Amino acid sequence: MLVTGGAGFIGSHTTDRLLELGHQVTVLDALTAPVHRNGRPPEYLSGAADFYQGDVGNRDLLTNLLRRVDAVYHLAAYQDYLPDFSRFSQVNVVSTALIFEIAVAERLDLARVVVASSQAAMGEGLYRCREHGEQTPGMRAESALARGDWDLTCPVCAGPLEMQATPERISNPQNAYGMSKYGQEMVAVNLGRRYGIPTVAMRYSIVQGPRQSVYNAYSGACRIFCLHYLLGQAPTLYEDGEMVRDFVNIDDVVDANVAALEDEGAAGRVFNVGGGAAVTTREFAEVVRRHYGSDQPGRVTGEYRFGDTRHILSDVSALKELGWAPRRGPAESVASYASWLEGMEGLDGVLAEANAKMRQLGVVRRSADVRGTAGEGGAGGTAVRGTAGGGGKASA
Repeated sequence: MLVTGGAGFIGSHTTDRLLELGHQVTVLDALTAPVHRNGRPPEYLSGAADFYQGDVGNRDLLTNLLRRVDAVYHLAAYQDYLPDFSRFSQVNVVSTALIFEIAVAERLDLARVVVASSQAAMGEGLYRCREHGEQTPGMRAESALARGDWDLTCPVCAGPLEMQATPERISNPQNAYGMSKYGQEMVAVNLGRRYGIPTVAMRYSIVQGPRQSVYNAYSGACRIFCLHYLLGQAPTLYEDGEMVRDFVNIDDVVDANVAALEDEGAAGRVFNVGGGAAVTTREFAEVVRRHYGSDQPGRVTGEYRFGDTRHILSDVSALKELGWAPRRGPAESVASYASWLEGMEGLDGVLAEANAKMRQLGVVRRSADVRGTAGEGGAGGTAVRGTAGGGGKASA
């Protein structure tokens, strides 16, 4: 079995599980920065797996490895800085096409290809207007964000929208990463169907847990909040702190990856892999604050990240039909990540470096109007206009 990106966050945990289940595993990873700033991670990349350092775009290397295996987890991905438009497509889409190109040219008998997609392929997701029904809104205007107008409105009547849990039928990506992941899904699932290669695309929500690199500038709420509180700082909550997110534990993700390999009903499909609960970033920050025993709540400063979605919650009912379910919550993810950080050296400058990078690239910006700052540690701010259950505030 080949695991591309097998030295990374999701890839290494998946590799460990496959080895536990008795599979022979080959890992291919380029060990590129910022994730692998210090090269191969000796503390968890097991010697039981054959390891090759190289790029998934290297045709000769990839061909030689594919000839040796009967299944592929294509988990190598690029996911950090928003303005790297071409790199997203090159790493995420072209490498996927190359796997199928090689499989067809070599007439390989692959029992399964599992591809790492993302919740970002759904963009802002599914909403409902009371008057005009289902809506899939586009990206929020920069002019609105600059004013501090965070919430989406109906594109027909400009009325309020209620967030819905978003099923796999919705594909509406609005940033370069999400577009590349949707492209990757289409390449993998459609070529898999055409050439008889059983293929599954997994739309991971925000995956949390140990081994998530501390060096990514953009991704990882658990990483960002834990680093702040570990270093004695209060984290910044973007927008008003009431953005809804869908956090899923790494062990639940690995469970889903195994189900995608073993269940015959998974082939040819796209699955959401989420935590099953709507959680605001303020609420998630509070989980981290409580873990560290800090008296400093998250700070709302009027800053926002250009290109972020306002709310997103994945409908995981399709994957549940295969017998999978999310079994671990945010508190468990935070505890395991915090434990992994203990004793790690060189963390003092990580946050400042990431913040400087995002400002340099124009990712982090500031609105002219800061709203939702009242009671920064509690439930102040703009309330979520509806959840998957049809109303009410999201809960952790």
